[in-house]
Amino acid sequence: MRSHLLNDTTAEQYRRSVTDGVARVAAKLAATDRPFTGVTVDALAPRIERIDLDKPLYDTSAVLDELEEVYLRDAVYFHHPRYLAHLNCPVVIPAVLGEAVLSAVNSSLDTWDQSAGGTLIERKLIDWTTERIGLGRSADGVFTSGGTQSNLQALLLAREEAKTDDLGKLRVFASEVSHFSVKKSAKLLGLSADSVVSIPVDHEKRMQTVALARELERCEAAGLTPMAVVATAGSTDFGSIDPLPEIAELCAQYGTWLHVDAAYGCGLLASVKYRHRIDGIERADSVTVDYHKSFFQPVSSSAVLVRDAATLRHATYHAEYLNPRRMVQERIPNQVDKSLQTTRRFDALKLWMTLRTMGSDGIGELFDEVCDLAVEGWQLLAADPRFDVVVEPSLSTLVFRYIPAAVTDPAEIDRANLYARKALFASGDAVVAGTKVGHRHYLKFTLLNPETTPDDITAVLDLIAGHAEQYLGESLDRAS
Repeated sequence: MRSHLLNDTTAEQYRRSVTDGVARVAAKLAATDRPFTGVTVDALAPRIERIDLDKPLYDTSAVLDELEEVYLRDAVYFHHPRYLAHLNCPVVIPAVLGEAVLSAVNSSLDTWDQSAGGTLIERKLIDWTTERIGLGRSADGVFTSGGTQSNLQALLLAREEAKTDDLGKLRVFASEVSHFSVKKSAKLLGLSADSVVSIPVDHEKRMQTVALARELERCEAAGLTPMAVVATAGSTDFGSIDPLPEIAELCAQYGTWLHVDAAYGCGLLASVKYRHRIDGIERADSVTVDYHKSFFQPVSSSAVLVRDAATLRHATYHAEYLNPRRMVQERIPNQVDKSLQTTRRFDALKLWMTLRTMGSDGIGELFDEVCDLAVEGWQLLAADPRFDVVVEPSLSTLVFRYIPAAVTDPAEIDRANLYARKALFASGDAVVAGTKVGHRHYLKFTLLNPETTPDDITAVLDLIAGHAEQYLGESLDRAS
């Protein structure tokens, strides 16, 4: 079995195997004419269940044949222009090349003696990002597994900077459309069940600063500690961007840590046209960015950034076998000193390859395209009497629902929209997401593919209307 170890004696076998795998994926990408096959769990599960993992095939080509049946054939392909569902972007080729390199070399980014240049590349990218944000010369950060981990680490730092042992008195303020990881992080950090104060949003789904000011004042009057305000720059459901300058002013007034969750909106850091939409982000104490959402990177590629590098000490633990304290005096750069993770992939390489090949303007132009497309999509929805669209997009998300002319029961309209989404997914013709606005069910386009066109949007809207009308017709038949 040593013949399968990647080393100097198996380099040619590695080349053949990877080339075969890449060729098959390339062929699949070229032939994919819809984002999904519509396969069901009941149909796919038996194929995988019958595979005996204790009986290997012993041949890479045979394994790839099997993989075609159990995965590649029925994967959800984000590169297809009618995948319009979640915050999944098509990826750029330089990043995929970086993925191949980092997987083969397999550096671990926890310590210098496991990564060497990988550590310096990651640090360079952190510096590049903090400069784009405008956090100042004392800023720092580290790559993470995703926005949830970044938010957790940011709130950990905020908790420690609050300098109190009475966790029951700590309060975190976030809008009612903020990411669920804010509440999840609070629980993981040992905060009380009522520690996260939900701030209402305006008609554009942005945090109401008047309400935030009122809650901060109430917190102070009650003898509680305002630990952090989480402002969202690109909410998951609406792509809405909170009024960052006004929130920063309130945080300064109350001495409260400001965290900006820009997991989605970080694409504006490279934008040629729309960077101003996140003005005020430079005043944050910490920022979450997900390059794998709006920088067209493969999962995972994310980071948490901080204004003051010294605050990262709250995540530091020195182990003699790994990063003993003496290494700090010896100026040996160990990224584990800043991270919640120990062993960690060299995900930064993907962004490095992308920037060195395309440049930041190249990324920004792609993100601008999907923001422009969202405006066109909003105009189509606003002009179509079949649909109700919730809010004009700040980024590239559209939330809407089908409204039949002859049906007025909101619950029946909900069921029609739920059916349409499910039927569309089962057909494989397109993939859209869903959410709730108030207590009503809505559909959602998350537009992250520059290859998607207004014609694609129109076609998918027609498919949604068709499925909803079919459901309502059948519903009337059943009722009669």
